[in-house]
Amino acid sequence: MFDYILSLGGTVFMPIIMIIIGLIFRIPWLQAVKAGVTVGIGFVGMGLVIVMAIDSLSPPIKVMIERFGLTLHVFDVGAGPASGVGYATAIGAMIIPVIFLLNVGMLVTRLTKTMNVDIYNYWHYAITGTVVQLMTGSLIYGVLGAICHAALSLKMADWTAKRVQNIVGLEGISIPQGYGSSSVPLFVLLDAIYEKIPFMKGRNIDAQEIQKRYGMVGDPVIIGVVLGLIFGLAAGEGFKGCATLMITVAAIMVLFPRMIRLIVEGLMPISDGARKFFQKHFKGREVFIGLDTAVTLGHPTTIAVGLLLIPIMLILASILPGNKVLPLADLPVAPFFICMATVIHRGDLIRTLLSGIIVMITVLLIATQFAPYFTDMALKGGFSFAAENAQITALSVGNMFGWSISELMSLGMIGVVIVVGIVASIILVLRKRELPE
Repeated sequence: MFDYILSLGGTVFMPIIMIIIGLIFRIPWLQAVKAGVTVGIGFVGMGLVIVMAIDSLSPPIKVMIERFGLTLHVFDVGAGPASGVGYATAIGAMIIPVIFLLNVGMLVTRLTKTMNVDIYNYWHYAITGTVVQLMTGSLIYGVLGAICHAALSLKMADWTAKRVQNIVGLEGISIPQGYGSSSVPLFVLLDAIYEKIPFMKGRNIDAQEIQKRYGMVGDPVIIGVVLGLIFGLAAGEGFKGCATLMITVAAIMVLFPRMIRLIVEGLMPISDGARKFFQKHFKGREVFIGLDTAVTLGHPTTIAVGLLLIPIMLILASILPGNKVLPLADLPVAPFFICMATVIHRGDLIRTLLSGIIVMITVLLIATQFAPYFTDMALKGGFSFAAENAQITALSVGNMFGWSISELMSLGMIGVVIVVGIVASIILVLRKRELPE
């Protein structure tokens, strides 16, 4: 049953979920259908833009890899194959009902305000759980590790909800996605550090501020043209190649926000219906709809910094001590890795870029460390992209929650107790706390 649900894909599954949620919240059925389908249209459009980004950026990325002389031997296969690997494991087979029941239990006991409907991305928890299982030899520890990752994700979603809503422009949502939520503590820490630096304190330099100061220089189209030119020159492209990249990257800068606007348009009646439903039946209790990080990608800072990080990532991969990962499949979708930095830093370009560089260092190192376990999972799952004599990984598995949980639990019972204690403490400490907008 769950295999069939996952086979529908996000573009079909998410609209169905949204229609069901809309009907539960007493939205008129035609309005619920329109809202759900509009969300689906937005995801289809976003998927087309992502495919365009991958198709147009992959060739220059490969040229840059050759020019930089990268000979790293652990290959990044991307988030798509990684999700398949996660769900092909023993923990992946049970992850949907386990995490769904955890979420409902935390909602009922008021330990979270988020209902995570982004079921497809439960694979992040399955990867964490399976790494724990491989490290400890215990399926029970593995399931507990996955549960701890999911619980932390829900609390990060609650904590950042108001700021997410402010950035996206939609009330009643939060981001519990397994990677995005794990980057929040680092970005919050870095934001506090930036506030101590004199020339960064109290300043917010986003695309709108640049546009206000320098006119068209801050326009997304112009930013896209400049970024496309940088890509073209870095890849040694001629006039035709540079011009194509300039137009394509400008198109990405413009089309991403428009597709996100469609998703937000579809979510608005559902969000409004949820708010009215809980005000009427639960004495005004606030509940957030937990969504994929994709809904945050419409911000110009996220797209611009994400694209800038592509050549920076290749440089980092070549000089970072301890890194063995050759960034490939996940590289064209780099904006996903820093979308929560945009949220935490309120769209500030400089802070988001600095935080992006720092977080990608952690991603490379964790993805390197997880490579043997990820390769083992892929081989046992019978995936054709896994070979006996080569290691694979995915940048998208390089999240700090997964790494810290697995490292501590590898200590055995004492590590498990420490993890459970830390997670329980975080849940209680953040129970009534939220980051300000």
